[in-house]
Amino acid sequence: MQELEAELARARAWLVEAERVLVLTGAGISTDSGIPDFRGPQGLWTRNPEMEKLATLDHYMGDTEVRKRSWASFLDERGFGGFRTEPNPGHLCLVELERRAQLDTLITQNVDGLHQKAGISPERVVEIHGTVQDVVCMQCGDRGPMEGALARVRAGEEDPSCQLCTGILKSATISFGQNLVPEDLARCELAAQQCDLLLAVGTSLGVYPAAGVVPIAHAAGAHIVIVNGQPTELDHLAHARLQGSISEWLPRLVAAED
Repeated sequence: MQELEAELARARAWLVEAERVLVLTGAGISTDSGIPDFRGPQGLWTRNPEMEKLATLDHYMGDTEVRKRSWASFLDERGFGGFRTEPNPGHLCLVELERRAQLDTLITQNVDGLHQKAGISPERVVEIHGTVQDVVCMQCGDRGPMEGALARVRAGEEDPSCQLCTGILKSATISFGQNLVPEDLARCELAAQQCDLLLAVGTSLGVYPAAGVVPIAHAAGAHIVIVNGQPTELDHLAHARLQGSISEWLPRLVAAED
């Protein structure tokens, strides 16, 4: 514990001096809000491998039954929806970085929208894997709120289609087999090149291209601070590493004073 306190002191000193902070968040920051991760010991896909099909584009587009199960899962509070949950202290304390005019960009691998719900300005957030808060038509591109589609599911439409063109509707998340948004990738790379501190929270740093911002920022001379419950694949690049409860360590790191 004494070693972790020393790590915390170093990280806080760098954070106080930082002018352009890049934050990268993963599933670990949302688990305290009741949203399960995917591949951890109690992860959604670990407990039910069939659920992974719902996040695979070919399965989703080609199988009506998969789509029906997907829509039903969004009605399940224990599913991967996450749009009814509330931010936890980890999300909330990051708002302080923006209030202090230090937060440049927040990249999240999460699709739950909890950073915006906590109060982070949407224009600062890059949802690299999309969002569960909206649905999109895979044919015409029309976009709308998830709750509107779910109201139709509750009313008996097991596989609701686009009301403009009858195309297939899908949550506005990036599925396996679906390309990431090029503009988002370019924005992430630029933010990594320009930041003076990168704070990685709740991510194993094993999923690319999101994790790729860490070596980019490191090469550019930024301090790398990692807060996570378990070791990560890029711990060797960290200047400070706080392992343990994110909801406990992150508020202490970001707080102006103890």
